Amino acid sequence: MKVLRSATLWAMGAAFFVLTFVILSTGLFLLSRERVFTLVHFLFSVQTKIMGIRLKVTGLAGLDRTRTYLIMGNHQSLFDLFVIPAAIPLTYVAVEAAYHFSIPLWGSLVTRWGCIPIYRNNLEKAKQSLEIARQRLREGSSIIILPEGHRTLTGEMGEFKKGPFHLACRAGADILPFAISGLFEYHPKGTFHLYPRPVRVSIGPVIPYAVCTRMTPEQLRTHVRGVIADLAL
Repeated sequence: MKVLRSATLWAMGAAFFVLTFVILSTGLFLLSRERVFTLVHFLFSVQTKIMGIRLKVTGLAGLDRTRTYLIMGNHQSLFDLFVIPAAIPLTYVAVEAAYHFSIPLWGSLVTRWGCIPIYRNNLEKAKQSLEIARQRLREGSSIIILPEGHRTLTGEMGEFKKGPFHLACRAGADILPFAISGLFEYHPKGTFHLYPRPVRVSIGPVIPYAVCTRMTPEQLRTHVRGVIADLAL
């Protein structure tokens, strides 16, 4: 039964994503980035529903859509790729693993969107990617980065990488923290099975850049990880 249910959800999700890819790829040629992201937010909300994710979002009242944020949160599942844009109605680009850019359809979409590849096993290239992200923030584009670097294997939040917090201390942007709960249980890494369930995204109060400048990158990493861990409870 689990196999049949999961196969059905994967098939429906894949079919809808192909439609989404066509719509968004066309939109990137015809519409402004802000209007395309409105489509992203809507279509990925539908995508999650089709695949059995009952999404609940808290903390939206504190968002100012006119501000630039460095967005940070935990990394629970492959489906973060859909849940985060469905939950956070802001226009942003992502710093994401370089191999994502070779995934069929997805890679083409994030390349056209202007996302930034980061090479986990090449320190110099990783520094270059973070410098590109800093420049984008300075230019007024919000950036999202998941500082664990990898999806959790256990459901517990992993240690945070240092790089994102060197970026945060130099970026000139406020940090918008969020936490995802329930998505690991929906799809644990390395499994085929999908387990439909509620998933919560909790958006926390903004951490002002002035706070970041009073901390070292290591102190800021500890502080932000604690904030995200509290949001996940």
